[in-house]
Amino acid sequence: MPSPLSHAAVLAAGMLLTGTFNTLLTKHQDQQCVGNCDDPDPSKRELFEQPVWQTLTMFYGEMLCLACLYVAGLFQRPGSSPAADGYQPIPDAESNSDIANDVPTTDALPVVAPVSGESSVKPLTGWATLYMWLPATCDLLGTTLMNVGLFFTTASVYQMLRGAVVVFSGLFSVLFLGHRLERFQVVSLAMVVVGVTIVGLSNIISPPVDPSRSATAMTEHDVFKATLGVVLVLGAQVFTATQFVVEEKIIRNFHLTPLRAVGLEGSFGAATVMAAIPILHLTIGRSHPGSYFDAPAGFQQIVQNPSVWQTSIYIMISIALFNYFGLSVTRYLSATSRATIDTCRTLFIWMSSLALGWETFSWIQVIGFAILVYGTFIYNRVVSLPF
Repeated sequence: MPSPLSHAAVLAAGMLLTGTFNTLLTKHQDQQCVGNCDDPDPSKRELFEQPVWQTLTMFYGEMLCLACLYVAGLFQRPGSSPAADGYQPIPDAESNSDIANDVPTTDALPVVAPVSGESSVKPLTGWATLYMWLPATCDLLGTTLMNVGLFFTTASVYQMLRGAVVVFSGLFSVLFLGHRLERFQVVSLAMVVVGVTIVGLSNIISPPVDPSRSATAMTEHDVFKATLGVVLVLGAQVFTATQFVVEEKIIRNFHLTPLRAVGLEGSFGAATVMAAIPILHLTIGRSHPGSYFDAPAGFQQIVQNPSVWQTSIYIMISIALFNYFGLSVTRYLSATSRATIDTCRTLFIWMSSLALGWETFSWIQVIGFAILVYGTFIYNRVVSLPF
């Protein structure tokens, strides 16, 4: 029987690898040619740019968590406590319910509350499950904006900019959850802002290489797209932070295991996207052929290009496994360990992108990332301020 330490190491490694694959696979899919692929002029080739369909893929991956929950239920011993599938955190030092909580920075993982007093909290059943539609909607908007932003940023910059969710989550927890920010958290949020700003500037100063055209001098259009990508990814963090706040509100009032929370959000999110696709096509896509909202064009690009639909399947599996590993890590490890894993994930994405030739090394990005990580670690109590 494996020791608890080796079990936790396997879970952490699984979370790290699947989390890395999520971003890299999505960026790889963005680079797939779906039209005019034989044209010798790269600028005339059409790449796969369908953020709405990619969001649907993400929600399908989250829906698989319900299947995982069902399978886990089949193997649950009779008479065992349902709370075994829930959140059993290792308390961090100097925790205080009035102080803003540690902020998750990974995909889909819900904000979860301690299990103390859980027996007095009613389960989320019946019509009350519709409450999960609210965070699912936030997830939908945030993910779609980030998918568009990823078109115009490198994978590493995209992942680093997502660290800005700490800022918005901290502010929203004060405004809507009644938390308070300690001095070290205020300082750390300021550092995160500085770090994110530097990372964003690195993407604008050295825009990512456009694979659709041959190498040429940087143009104003490249700078505009790089700036747009940064703005979209940062703007998406507002919706992600709102998602965290709504999730915490729900889980404070209802008993809901994290894996079921992800599965419900995936189900509601997928239903919303599938309902929105024809509406967006009729109102926008039909008058803008080939746009993000041209549903038939997007569907044809997926089914007619094996590299695209195969990548979609890989992404769904990776997201489902990531949530399983991530929520298991939440059960066994502290917020300190989770923050460290998430930082390693960003480093893995960065190193992989450099090795694949998707981006070039930038010392400006290194400086921004270092400040961003230090600020995030201070906020999540991994390290302390020296003053």
